[in-house]
Amino acid sequence: MKIINLSKKFFIFIIYFLFFLNNNAYSLTLEKTSVTLDHPWGMSWIDDKNLLITQKSGEIFIVNTNDYTKTKIDHKIPFIQHGQGGLLDITSEKNIVWVTGSIKKKGKYTTAIYRAEFKNDKLINEKLIYEAIPYFDNGKHFGSRIEILDDYLFISIGERGKGMIAQDPTNSIGSIIRIHKNGEYPEDNPYLTDKEWLPELFQIGVRNPQGMTLDPQTKSIYISNHGPKGGDFIGKVVSGSNYGWKKIGWGGTNYSGTKIGDGNAWEPGFLKPDFIWVSSIAVSGIKFYDGDAFPQWQNSLLVSSLKYQYLSVLHRKNNLFIKEEIIFKDKIGRVRDIEIDQTGNIYIIADERDSNLFILKP
Repeated sequence: MKIINLSKKFFIFIIYFLFFLNNNAYSLTLEKTSVTLDHPWGMSWIDDKNLLITQKSGEIFIVNTNDYTKTKIDHKIPFIQHGQGGLLDITSEKNIVWVTGSIKKKGKYTTAIYRAEFKNDKLINEKLIYEAIPYFDNGKHFGSRIEILDDYLFISIGERGKGMIAQDPTNSIGSIIRIHKNGEYPEDNPYLTDKEWLPELFQIGVRNPQGMTLDPQTKSIYISNHGPKGGDFIGKVVSGSNYGWKKIGWGGTNYSGTKIGDGNAWEPGFLKPDFIWVSSIAVSGIKFYDGDAFPQWQNSLLVSSLKYQYLSVLHRKNNLFIKEEIIFKDKIGRVRDIEIDQTGNIYIIADERDSNLFILKP
């Protein structure tokens, strides 16, 4: 009988161990590459092995991820580093590259988008295809993420610290715009049914969206948005919708501690975020995971935190975010952006002066 009892206990232990291993335990390796960086901001694959990386100070590098060689890309795009601005996000399709950042005119600044061709380690035929109007003299809240969906570019424009201007659809400050890849305005943007909206506007009422990603499962665009003192969020980009800034603060308050509007986190008529941090994490780059290296994260959202210096995963069930799991914290500094290669390995950059390109592997 003792032998039988021990066998049963051992069998139960093995089943429990395997269950725990399969559901909770997995190995992670955070690799520091030899690629050195200085306040990087955005990344985009130009092909399966070469990664474009921007720096706020104006540089664009192409990194060969087989041998980690780094080559500086020549360009003449006149981005200006000022406050939170500079050369910011980048995306590409074949040899066409789009770059966002802050430009200066008559002592004031705005968010702008350039289109260029990539050839022989150079950007050529650079063309300004969009500039947010009006310009302001401060260096706050440029937003400036960019994402491709079909024939469209989605670009986030921060509200430049001007608050209620994000509720005014006669300008593009504090909005998500949608334009064609050549800069032309789509004929089915919301202005067709709401004549007050500018033709490029797709969504309004955001504060400082510094993350944007395409969900491969639903073909929807999601943003991350900086709240004030609390109220960071993840939410969908929905045509003609309004997230409510600065009538609502998504659970946050002004930095002085006073309430925003009536103090409500949400009010009828505004789009509800999908996930909110009431204590701000300074959310930046986001990316839906679609790869084989970490199958437990498939179709969940990778999230970067500047304030708390972590990378996390927002687990999802039935298209709803249900739980945040921190992957690592206080390892590389202020986590700024995320990319994923063909095998599912995760490339990470931190907004730090003396930094490197990092890779998360199983």
